[in-house]
Amino acid sequence: MPTRWLRGVGAHAEIDEDAFLDGAYILSIGGAQQSHVNLSEPRQVFYEYLRRIANVIDVVRPPGEPLRVLHLGAGALTLVRYVQATRPSSEQTAVELERELLDFVLEHLPLPAGTKCRFLLDDAAAALDGLPTAGFDAIVLDVFAGADAPAHLTEAPFYRQLLNLAAPGGVVLVNVGDDPPLAFARRQVRTLAGEAQGTAALGETAMFTGRYPGNIVLAALREPWPAEWTDKLLAAGPHPAAVLTGPDLDAFAAGTGG
Repeated sequence: MPTRWLRGVGAHAEIDEDAFLDGAYILSIGGAQQSHVNLSEPRQVFYEYLRRIANVIDVVRPPGEPLRVLHLGAGALTLVRYVQATRPSSEQTAVELERELLDFVLEHLPLPAGTKCRFLLDDAAAALDGLPTAGFDAIVLDVFAGADAPAHLTEAPFYRQLLNLAAPGGVVLVNVGDDPPLAFARRQVRTLAGEAQGTAALGETAMFTGRYPGNIVLAALREPWPAEWTDKLLAAGPHPAAVLTGPDLDAFAAGTGG
């Protein structure tokens, strides 16, 4: 079982084999599972919220078309592997604050041959200044851990900057983990929707009652939300799936939905 001390977070990272799936591994930090990677089949995304993010990436452009993707928070690079497997020749950039974590993952869970991924060791916000505007088909922010998330990554100016980095028709995807009554998630919906032209929230249907802990994925564009995306994402799951837009999303954000 490989382990590595992460000075920045003051905890050990470890990689374990998945006892139930050959060729798959689990990354844990401080004893808590963080990422799941299937090296044998990188198209398989195990975590429910990551699967929803992957489903949005699937509909952004025609199948197989290479993308430019920005990952803010690298983890075990599960989505980097997914994009390479489903859209070879994609150009990806991954930003990670913890050098030891990135080195640890690349040493023990190397990326597939041919993967084009640039790595930046920096804070998610600080890294944006050197990136081209209107250049990314998908931007994935996966650094939140509930209401104790870094404040500067939860505010309107940061979301505005992310949207400015999106190409026409490109999408900003934000994973928000929260506990009941989901006050942090609702606030993030309001903040992101205030900067975007089109916004949706994806999750298991029960999450939007506000009675359960878990993850909600926010998706935002500089253009109106495509209605056909809602149909495709509802069909893709994981089930039971909900995709909130328009008045339903407004009601959830205000705390009156569910």
